[in-house]
Amino acid sequence: MAELVGTYILIFIGCGAALVNKIQPLTIVGIVIAWGLVLMAAAYAVGHVSGVHFNPAVTIALAAGRRFPCRLVPMYVMSQLSGATLASLTLKLLLNDQDSIQATMTQFFDPTTYLQALTWEFVITFILMFTICGVVTDDRGAKILSGIAIGAAFVVNVMIAGPITGTSMNPTRSFGPAIVTGVYKNIWVYIAAPIPGASGGSRK
Repeated sequence: MAELVGTYILIFIGCGAALVNKIQPLTIVGIVIAWGLVLMAAAYAVGHVSGVHFNPAVTIALAAGRRFPCRLVPMYVMSQLSGATLASLTLKLLLNDQDSIQATMTQFFDPTTYLQALTWEFVITFILMFTICGVVTDDRGAKILSGIAIGAAFVVNVMIAGPITGTSMNPTRSFGPAIVTGVYKNIWVYIAAPIPGASGGSRK
């Protein structure tokens, strides 16, 4: 439940900011701040319960590194996917213009190539996971500041890569809106890149 609720809050506020930007311009800075603050808040709210995953790539990477029980991976991933889908569905139901929900999707366009998009998503997910491991799973890390550090890493990633790939770093962040809109174009990029990126950023 902590993963479902945490992921719901993250996607509702983060994607909600992208939708509000179509009504009242927030600019990329405003959207970035919304994503960073909500991740920070959700991390402190339920992190002590579930460990602040909210992301299948993080869950799989931690399990691969033997820092998380493999038997819990399916439950975590389903909870995260459910939270993202419910948040996207809520945003759709709250909108008068149903077509605008597509603003919540992660997409890239020419001249960005598939290889470039894969590389962007790999690198920014690596940075996010490297930060998570440094402040959460490492006993030497400053855990009291973990939410701030993770939120900051998220903010800089969104600010840099947002205009290029939409900055997923999280398969459910892309898959939730895709399920609600029924548009799956390039969805494989946002699944294929974050999982190895998180695995690469996971350190002992």
